[in-house]
Parts: sequence; structure tokens; C-alpha cells
Amino acid sequence: MNATVTPRPFFVHGFTAAIAAVIAAVCGPGLVAAAGKDAVPPAAAIDSSSFLPQDRSTRWQPGMMGAGGIPAHQTVCSALNPNGGTTDDTARIQAAINACPTGQVVQLSAGTFIINDGHYLRVNKGITLRGAGPGRTIIAKTNGAKPFQSAVSAKPSPLVVVGASLFSSTGDSTNTIGSVALAADAVKGEYSVRVADTAGFAPGQVVLLDESSGAAWQKDPQGRGKIWASADWRVVWQKHDPAVQFVDDFAPEALSTTPRSAGSWFSRLDRPTAEIKEVASVFGSTVTFTTPIHITYRTGNAAQLSRYAQSHVMNAGVEDLTLTGGDAGNLRFNWAAKSWARNVESTVWHGEGFAIHASFRIELREFYVHDAAWAQPGGGGYAMSLSAGSSEVLIENGIAVRANKVMAVRSAGAGSVVGYNYMDMSYINTQGYWIETGLNASHMVGPHHVLFEGNYGHNADSDNTHGNSIYLTFFRNQLRGIRSPFDNQAGGRIDDAVQARNGPQRCAGLMAYSYWMSFVGNVLGADGKMDGWVYEGSFADGKPAVWMLGWDAVTPYPTDAKVSATTLRHGNFDYLTMTVKWDPSIASRTLPDSLYLTSKPAFFDAGRGYAWPWVDPAGTTTLHTLPAKARYDAGTPFTQP
Repeated sequence: MNATVTPRPFFVHGFTAAIAAVIAAVCGPGLVAAAGKDAVPPAAAIDSSSFLPQDRSTRWQPGMMGAGGIPAHQTVCSALNPNGGTTDDTARIQAAINACPTGQVVQLSAGTFIINDGHYLRVNKGITLRGAGPGRTIIAKTNGAKPFQSAVSAKPSPLVVVGASLFSSTGDSTNTIGSVALAADAVKGEYSVRVADTAGFAPGQVVLLDESSGAAWQKDPQGRGKIWASADWRVVWQKHDPAVQFVDDFAPEALSTTPRSAGSWFSRLDRPTAEIKEVASVFGSTVTFTTPIHITYRTGNAAQLSRYAQSHVMNAGVEDLTLTGGDAGNLRFNWAAKSWARNVESTVWHGEGFAIHASFRIELREFYVHDAAWAQPGGGGYAMSLSAGSSEVLIENGIAVRANKVMAVRSAGAGSVVGYNYMDMSYINTQGYWIETGLNASHMVGPHHVLFEGNYGHNADSDNTHGNSIYLTFFRNQLRGIRSPFDNQAGGRIDDAVQARNGPQRCAGLMAYSYWMSFVGNVLGADGKMDGWVYEGSFADGKPAVWMLGWDAVTPYPTDAKVSATTLRHGNFDYLTMTVKWDPSIASRTLPDSLYLTSKPAFFDAGRGYAWPWVDPAGTTTLHTLPAKARYDAGTPFTQP
């Protein structure tokens, strides 16, 4: 979209938006009563309608918000000491978890607890597994992942699984059964769907809502012949005709509908647009949910509602400990709901430091995930991931550094918020010059309606490696454009500011097929550090760019013009032009303090206290202090200076 320029200084400060009651007409006043005590009522929501069109916005109230917050489990059912740092502790801890009554705590003392040889802990009920503090209580796999080694053990395993199981019981990555067709479209913003048959659905269930991609051969906007995509471009698979070497996910004879193809990696076969819901009530042919639908699911795309083969574990948490050495991830949420990790350090892993799979309303906060064992693409060194429809997740006030990707989202993410995190130094250890994505909800077809608010990232981007993502919103973030200097596992120092080869350097980038994205109220670049930068750039020209929209990393490096045409840019300040640029078609130039919070979060008052919002593009002070970055810079990742 076109932009107008406001020279600095521009004395308009953000104000909290008016709070509007959001009540879906289809639900009526009986929603809360029908849903029961665990329902999240359609209460206060942030009004973003003044600058976000309806199709781009949603009600962001993720994690434990609206449900009373994280439960304060206090009663200790079992207190355990380690065996001494040499003997496996799995059986003792798992026995304590199995015997612990719901709502109580398995308390681990200071020391190192060993989880080796393919073992893992499963938090399989609504309890808390709690240590004495990160760095004091350590759960370790000593024969697992090692720094700068790609090898996994003979029996790869995570350290902790919160949820129903490690593997699906159905052979389907989503673990779903009992799928029924919708009788009418599931409309964005509403709370109810009509289905052909409600048998088997009941209040309190966690269910999956999805639709088929409807993909077919389309003319590739990149000029590479044809690409397998939906006619409305919601879904773009990485399959070309003719095939593109090192890009296509599918064999020449395979499509997204081919069993065991990429079409089923992180979703039901060819159904990557998905979200997980909780059933509030069932009446006649109508199933009502506790939270609104985030994108319309269409009967014309064979939209369905599915039950799961096993119940989600609810109200389970992991707190106050360090995890290290897992060689199939460190901590996984698998078929979990309304569960959390808090004050957890995750380091030296293969797979994901924190993985959220087929889960609902998970909260990850005050975490420190750093130094993947093998920082390489291919899923081996991701700091955090969401997959298989995981929805309404809150990732807040944490630190994610020195991993291949600090975050990846695969066929998941609807209604999720990534808020007020320090996310930096993502890289490939054997190609340290390559600047990986920073703030990121992509890496497989299907992500939509994820909000990034108040974060520091070396960039924001949406990759097209395994297909596209849509409808992401970036609000009040600092996007520096380059990584902070750091030491590579492989040896040597990485410093994008002085190493001219390092790239692509961009503050806000979107790869090809990333459509209907929104950047509002962000601060781009660094004061006095923009020599040689351009405002609008491409991968082909090789210049550092404030904006790199529609780029592609495969020769001849074409640009997808539709990305820029569908990107909303409003109220962003950059240090190249030293101006705030507004979209002239949007009348409002007053930005709310937040799109998901109704008041200053408590962690901004910790330590010496910090100004909020800390990113204020039109203010006299453009940037204040992000608490998570202050902790990292002080060397106290869990103590606020």
C-alpha cells in the first residue's frame, strides 16, 4: 500500500484503545452458562478496526488469559532429590507424577536429574512439575545432544512431554478421528458451527477445525511456470511445474493429496489451514466454542470438524528448571490444552527447544532458550515451534537466541500471540553469514492470524521454504535488520555490522507468496547505522534494505509483486528516512498501546520498572527498554535488573 511521510518529531503518542464488548450474535447471552466454568467469555477485546481490516484482525486472547491465568499449584505431593547425577531418575519421577493428585506439585530439589536411553517424563495430568529454579534444578540427557554435533543417540527422545503421548495413536500426525462435514461455513469471528452430525461431540472437548486446500495448478507469480496453489492464494504449496531444484517438497508424481507426502507433514492430508477449538456446548446441529473462529472455513473446501483419538491433558505445567541434552527436543506439548511452561531454560537440544504440537491455549513465558546443539535447517535446531493446528498460544516475556530459527510455525498458529520477547542471533552454524528469519510464523503451509507485538527481533520475515503463511500482524516491534554480534559454534565471530558478505540484511522481509500481512507501529533499523541501506530492496540487488517484500532466494531471484501489494504498512518509523510513514487510506493515526493487553503487563514493573509501550514510533522517545533484552544484556535471564 502507498504511504505518506510524517517528518520527525511527530508528537502523537499511543493511547489505549476503547474496549469493546465482543459478543457473537450466534451465541447469545447463554454462551458462558452453557460452556461451564472453563469457558472464556467473549469479553473485552482490543479495537483494531481503525487500522486493521476485518479480515486481518481477530480476537487475540491466547494462553491462560481470560481463564484466570496460570494456576498456582502449591500442595506438594512428592519431593524428590536426584540419584546423584549418574543413575537414571526417570522411573522415580514418573512414578511420582503418576501418583500425584490433580492440582498438586511434584517438587524436584536442586541438582541434576538424569533422563537417558530413550526415556522421557510425561506430565499426563493437571499437575505442576517444578524445580528449585533454572540453573539449580537440571533435567539432563547425558548421552543425548552435544554442542556442535549433529549425531543423535541410539534412542532419540525429548526430556519432558506435557500431554497425552509422545506419538499419535492413529498414524495421523494430528491424531484425529470422527471427522464430520460442516453444514454451513464456519464464519470468521463467530463462535458456532453447524455440522452434519453432532454425535460424539460434548462440552469440554478439544477439537480440530480445518478445510482442504483446494489447490490446483496456477500461474506462478514468480514466473516459474505453474505452482500448486489454491485459486484464492490462501494456500501455496512448494510444488512447481516444471519442478524447481532444492525447492519442491513433492516427488514429480506426488501432490498435496498424496498420502505420506508433504501434504501430511503437519496437518491432516491436504488440510493445512486449521485451528484447534474447545467445545462450549452442543445443541441440535450446532457446536459452540469457547473462543471465536479466526478464519472462515468453507463447505466449498470440504471444511470438517474432528474429534481427537485421545483426550488432551489440561492444566499441566513445568516450572523453574533447566532442560539440556534432549535429542528429539527438550520440552514438548503434545495434545495438551491450557497448560504452560514458566521460568524454564532450554539449551543444547536437537529438534526443538520448545515444541507445541496439536495443542490449545499453551502459555510459554519467562523462558530462556539458547544454543541449539546443531544450528542447522531441517528441524534440527529450532528454538520454538508450533505445529498441527496448535492455536491461541501465548509466547511472552522470554529470550530466544542462537538457534537455526528462533521460531517456526507449521500449519498452526491461529489466534496466537508472540509478545515482548528478545529474539536474536538465528543462524546456520556452517554458513554463519546467512541471516536467518527472526520474528517468524512460517515454514510450512497454513499459519494465519498470529500477532507479533512488542518484540525485539533482528528482523521479521515469513519464509516460503515449505509453502506460505497469511494474515500475520507485526505491531510495535523493534526490527534491527542485523543480528547482534556472537560466536559461532563452528568457530569465529559473526558480526553483520562489519562483515559485508552477511545477508540478506533486512528489517522487515516477506518471502514470495506471503500475502495480507500487516506492519503497524514498528521501529525499523538503528539510529546512525543505516549507511548503505535502501528503503525498498530485493534479494537480487544484495543491498541492506528496510523493506524486502516478495523476495526469493533461488536463482534468478524473482520478486513476487503481490506480496508488497497486499502488505499493509501504517505508522512505522525507520532510521533510514527518519520519518513515520502512514497509509493515506487509513484515517486513524492514533495507535492503541496493545492489540491483546488492556493494561500495562506486570513484568514491565519488575526490577527498576520500564516504560510501556516500549516501542513508540511517533513518540518523542522512539524506543525505551524491553525487559527481556535487559535481562539478557545484564547476564541475568531470569532476574529483572
